[in-house]
Amino acid sequence: MKNQTLFPRPLNESERDTQQLSLFPEVQREFRGIRIDGEENGRVAEKYFQDALRHERKRTERTGDPFVLALVDMTGLYESINPDRIEKVCEAIQDGSRDTDIVGWYQYPENLGVIFTALQNSDHDAIKCALFEKIAQALGIVLSAHEAAKVGISFHFFPEDYGSGSRNFESDEKLYPDLSGKSGPRRLRVAGKRLMDIIGSLFAIILFSPFFMVIPLLIKLTSKGPVFFRQQRIGMFGRQFSFLKFRSMLLNNDEKIHKEYMQRLIGQKVPGADKAGRIFKIVDDPRVTPIGRLLRRTSLDELPQFFNVLKGDMSLVGPRPPIPYEFVHYKYWHRRRVVEVRPGITGLWQVMGRSKTTFDEMVRLDIQYIKKQSLWLDLKILLRTPRALIKGAY
Repeated sequence: MKNQTLFPRPLNESERDTQQLSLFPEVQREFRGIRIDGEENGRVAEKYFQDALRHERKRTERTGDPFVLALVDMTGLYESINPDRIEKVCEAIQDGSRDTDIVGWYQYPENLGVIFTALQNSDHDAIKCALFEKIAQALGIVLSAHEAAKVGISFHFFPEDYGSGSRNFESDEKLYPDLSGKSGPRRLRVAGKRLMDIIGSLFAIILFSPFFMVIPLLIKLTSKGPVFFRQQRIGMFGRQFSFLKFRSMLLNNDEKIHKEYMQRLIGQKVPGADKAGRIFKIVDDPRVTPIGRLLRRTSLDELPQFFNVLKGDMSLVGPRPPIPYEFVHYKYWHRRRVVEVRPGITGLWQVMGRSKTTFDEMVRLDIQYIKKQSLWLDLKILLRTPRALIKGAY
């Protein structure tokens, strides 16, 4: 397939300035050609390239228009050629890109990145072949075949296509360098949140230890089956983990009721909801045991999740982790609540809306939490959770 079928007409200089610089005001200095930290002529510095990549993700989440991140790993070249020729390599790749593409340092100075936008083909293999040929052609201008063989080229598509029937929902972390936690402020916040999780979960396990003795006894006396319910849930970056609860249902129940319910809920069509579609619990679920109804109403069935927090699969505060069969029905912008933070026992929607919000409103609250997350916000949510639980139980 010819390259021109993949790309629309390149924008002229005026159009490019209007589109790119209005979207990325913080990188105007790079696009204006001013030299910063050795980068120039539209080659975006590492921090700003990651900002641009984050912006492209958000744009795609809303529009559905895909993009491709191409990474050119030049680590091997530093052992055999001088920096001046590496600069020529960068210039060749940059000259071969369109005005609508964004070229910059994914990881300075080893990995050059190119964000290819406005693709007109949905065939990933065809796009890879066309883009590989495009980059290889640029490399061939300044490198010998032996030198070019030392350059690694990889392609990363967004949105990520998991395929029908897929059981693996792990995200491509190359698309999320801004979430790596390498920057000072983010690293401190992540470390502080983890410390709070460890101390808080240990405290909760000790505080609720009487319930950990009484509830298993009640479950055993009223129904057959194990005390704990284990289920695969999706955590940060789409990684699956074993989610713990006290069992509140009959043994060997059919998941079909909940699957159909969640499919309708995500589509905002739930029987039994009010006119605004606000309901989050299945009414009179025949699968729930009598003691299970009490545990659910008081949220005591959630207590074993403090062990998930202690292990590191979850956090005290964060979005609730979805079941894989829920995730497949998510819209692109819904996925952000799963990818960007660890799931939590409680969160913003629990203390602000609980069962009185629609699914989309819940996701918006989770995204609001992601944007504003801080240890102080976590503490406020934790302090408001007991009141929300009491209100929800009556």
